[in-house]
Amino acid sequence: MCNCKRDGDDAARCYPSAVTDEVWALIGPLLPVHDPHRAGRPRVYSNRLVLNTILFVLRTGCQWRLVPHDLAPWSTAYRWYRTWEADGTWDAVHDRLRDQVRSAAGRDPAPTAAVLDAQSIKSSEGGTDRGFDAGKKTTGRKRHLVVDTLGLLLVVMVTAASVQDRAGGRAILDRLAARYPTVALIWADGGYANRVDTSLLTWAADKLRLVIAIVRRSDDARGFQVLPRRWVVERTFGWLIRNRRLARDYERLPQTSETMVKIAMIRLMANRLTGQAAVWSSAAEREAHRRLTIQDHPAA
Repeated sequence: MCNCKRDGDDAARCYPSAVTDEVWALIGPLLPVHDPHRAGRPRVYSNRLVLNTILFVLRTGCQWRLVPHDLAPWSTAYRWYRTWEADGTWDAVHDRLRDQVRSAAGRDPAPTAAVLDAQSIKSSEGGTDRGFDAGKKTTGRKRHLVVDTLGLLLVVMVTAASVQDRAGGRAILDRLAARYPTVALIWADGGYANRVDTSLLTWAADKLRLVIAIVRRSDDARGFQVLPRRWVVERTFGWLIRNRRLARDYERLPQTSETMVKIAMIRLMANRLTGQAAVWSSAAEREAHRRLTIQDHPAA
């Protein structure tokens, strides 16, 4: 992933989280460009350096104020991080790359089926929207994801961990229906409907014209079991927490937490489109990647 010239005169050190020339050629044109004819002071730090700083925080999990001095100042990187969040730049880049990945895989850019799930994760001591998930015995927040059948993110919503799956499911399916009217089928686990409460299924069918198919785990199963369709979103959760900033929820606001998830997917999709090799942090991640490769491409 490193593009620095080993014997060159690079002023800045290259980190494994830095974008390569190929990735930058893909992402760079999608970021806003400063108009020199408009009033205001000229930019001191380039978009590429700002992006490298944001990716350094995402990949390493360090505090904004602790970014190395050879990257952009933390205040500059954070300001552009929040600016691009507010003006929809991150959403636009993410959606453009997802459409390209789907097209490269031979899929229509507009998805028709998706997978829904939620993940409770510990948060730092500060921030808003924190709660206790009694089922997982976790104090923090809950990430609600809807992904397509390739595991690519469609909608993310971050709430307090105390929000039940069915309540969070209604809110995120509302967002999904507004943004992706072509989606007609949703797979979900038993937490969204059981023998006592199937109101979410009825509500989605009546209000949103969505069919929710519940993929249940067998009562006789013991230990880990790969379930049809549900493993797709579980793999996406695995992709996310490989970024240390997402191993816990360190953000003060749920909106910034959602943005970090989108940036992680932008990085993943850009690497996939440019054929960049993944850099794993540990032997466990390398082994997980090997097993997923075998699962995706079984022997004939």
